[in-house]
Order: sequence, then structure tokens, then C-alpha cells
Amino acid sequence: MRALALMGLAALALLATGVARAVDLGTLGPTHGIAEPHLLADIEKRLREKERSGELQRLMDEARARGIDAVRQPAPVQGLHATEAARTFYVDPSFTLDRNVTDASGRLLFAAGTRKNPLEVVSLSTRLLFFDARDQRQVTQARGLMAGEARVKPILTGGSYLDLMRAWRRPVYYDQQGALTRRLGIRQVPALVSQEGLRLRVDELVTR
Repeated sequence: MRALALMGLAALALLATGVARAVDLGTLGPTHGIAEPHLLADIEKRLREKERSGELQRLMDEARARGIDAVRQPAPVQGLHATEAARTFYVDPSFTLDRNVTDASGRLLFAAGTRKNPLEVVSLSTRLLFFDARDQRQVTQARGLMAGEARVKPILTGGSYLDLMRAWRRPVYYDQQGALTRRLGIRQVPALVSQEGLRLRVDELVTR
């Protein structure tokens, strides 16, 4: 007990004088070397083993092939099917602002809650034709529609747009992740979108 009291007084004295010294307290228990390998060294070792076996090159080739396939033929839009019964409906593209829109000086241009129709500002200069290039009947029908109508923009919901671009020698687009078909409420393809006044007309066409 006396020893503990002396140690306590010594610690208080050090704190009071602002002086700190390193004190060797000896070994408090058994010590052991670090048994686990260094993480980075272990990763490097595994990579070298895969490189020697050829597995690393195989994994790199597979990743490259997947990347090329994703560009050549993006994932098809989910939830669509070939038109079973022709359907025509209209879409109002108006939207409501959820926040204020200001200019660079902070002056209010449009207040939150303002409802605007983009067709009041810019018209749809071309008709949009959505179709699945994996269905040869839809490809043939799309080709026929574009032959008789110059202002038609082909937009795929499945298949390879690059193959069609090479075959048709014209731009072909892709509805990435179904952003446009969802916004327009399209459930069947082929579907032709055109402007009528301040609305968009959607015709889901039966493939012939």
C-alpha cells in the first residue's frame, strides 16, 4: 500500500511540473511475435501465384470480354414484350419543379411548384421508334418504317445497336436502363412516339 501511495505522489508531482519521462515498467506479461502475414504482402503473393498459373490472365481476359459485350449489347430493358394488342395513348410531358431555379446571380427564375411543359419551348423534331433488335420481325418492321419516314430515330430496348449501325449506316440509340420507356409508360414494342400539340402520342404497334 505504501508503494502505491508513493507512485501516486510521484505521478502527481510530474503532472504539476509538466515534466514527462519514459519509465521502463518491465514486462507485464508474455509477449508473442505477430503470426499473421502482412496484408499487402499476402495479396502480392497471391497475385504472383495466379500470374504464374495463368489464372490472372484468364480473369483479365474474361473481364475485358464482359466489358466489350456490355458495350456491344447492353442489358435489355426489363418489363417489355412484343405487342400483342395494338394500343394508342397520350402522355403529358409536363413536370413540376421541386425546388427554386435561380440564375448565376441568385435571382429567381422559376419558383418551386411551377408546372411546365417542355413542348411549349421545344418541339419533338423526330419520331421515336422503340423496338427490340433481338426480334428479327421488329427489325424488319423498323427498317420499313424508316424507309418511308426520314425523321424517325431508332431506339433499341434489346439487342446490339452497334451491329445495326454498321448494317444500316446510320445512328442507332439505346434506351439505357429503360429510362425513356418507363417515363412514357411503354409496355409493348415496337412503339412509335410522336408529338400532337402539347402531348406525346404513343402507338404500340403489332409486328407484321
